[in-house]
Amino acid sequence: MDEALIAALLEDLKQPDAAVRDRATRELWRLWFEQKGAIGLEVIRQAQILLEEGNLQAAERTLTELIEAQPDFSEAWNRRAVLYYTQGKYRQAIADCDQVIRLNPHHFGAFHGLGLCYLALGDYRAAIRALQQALEIQPYAIVNQRLILECTAQLS
Repeated sequence: MDEALIAALLEDLKQPDAAVRDRATRELWRLWFEQKGAIGLEVIRQAQILLEEGNLQAAERTLTELIEAQPDFSEAWNRRAVLYYTQGKYRQAIADCDQVIRLNPHHFGAFHGLGLCYLALGDYRAAIRALQQALEIQPYAIVNQRLILECTAQLS
C-alpha cells in the first residue's frame, strides 16, 4: 500500500471538515478491502454473501481459507472478527482484531471492534482503552465517544 497516501488520509481523519473526514474514511476502507487485489476482494464479497444468507459456517470457512492463503491480509482478519462478533464469539473476535492491529496499526475499525467485544464481555476498562485508541486515529467518531461514555457510566 502507498504509505504516503495512507499517511495523508490518516491526517484527513483529524480535519474539522466532515466531508474531508468522510472521504478519507471511505478511501481507507477501499484501500484495506483492495489490499490483495480483485481476488482477495471477491473472496471477502463471497463471505459477506454467505453471512447475509445465514450460512455462517461457510462464511467462516471462506475467510479462514483466505487468511491461510494471505496471512498478511488485514481486512480478511477483520471480516472474520466481524463474523465472530455477530455470533457472540467475542474472544475469537478479539484475537482476530489483535491480528488486524498487528498488521495495520491504524485500523480504526479493528479498535472499534475490540471496544465492542470488551463491552459485550463487561470489561469496560479494556473497552475504553480500545475505543480511545480508535479515537486517536479517528477523533471525530461520535459512536466511539458515545461508547466511551457508556462504559464510563458502567464503571461508576
